[in-house]
Amino acid sequence: MSLEENLRAVRERIVRAGRNPDEVTIVAVTKGFGPDVCRAALDAGLNVLGENRVHEALTKMAEVEGAEWHLIGHLQSNKARLAAGRFQLIQSVDSLRLSEHIARIAPSQPVLVEVNISREPQKTGVAPDESVALATEIAKRLDLQGLMAMGPASGDPTQAFEELRRLRDEAQQKIGRALPVLSMGMSGDFEAALRAGSTMLRLGQVLFGPRPG
Repeated sequence: MSLEENLRAVRERIVRAGRNPDEVTIVAVTKGFGPDVCRAALDAGLNVLGENRVHEALTKMAEVEGAEWHLIGHLQSNKARLAAGRFQLIQSVDSLRLSEHIARIAPSQPVLVEVNISREPQKTGVAPDESVALATEIAKRLDLQGLMAMGPASGDPTQAFEELRRLRDEAQQKIGRALPVLSMGMSGDFEAALRAGSTMLRLGQVLFGPRPG
């Protein structure tokens, strides 16, 4: 199937999950693909591109015009100076220290707090019971837009996604303003994320097929 056909199928699944596709942002995950795939995504109307690695993203930014770039992979503090101010959204802030590094360079940088809602040790993200306090502190330093998480590696992800929504709601009350972005849902679990309230999906394989190599 072509990218356009895959995108049409994704939008149909969004509707079947009870959501309006126009109210859900699709981040097309282009990590591992070349600039040609990035341009194809833009041609298909996928204007938001997600990258895991800072250096790979910066290389593509220099070659591909017209995209909104999101950093969705783990960001190490020593790479913060390269990322700050270069991405329209950094989705993977998971510590106060990292937020301070970013804020020294780009205090208006839009960010999400990454939460390890699956509580899996191999995954990054702040622990759920520390996430609201961290979000409150980060909101004093950066343009906090919401929360991000990956679903569990196996089993039904519904409970985890609903927990992230509750944490976002609690953080909104604590901070005293809206946090409109709930970035949750990937190629294998995005319907469950949508039913739990996701506003932003990070989709790679369901759009582009397996990554090369």
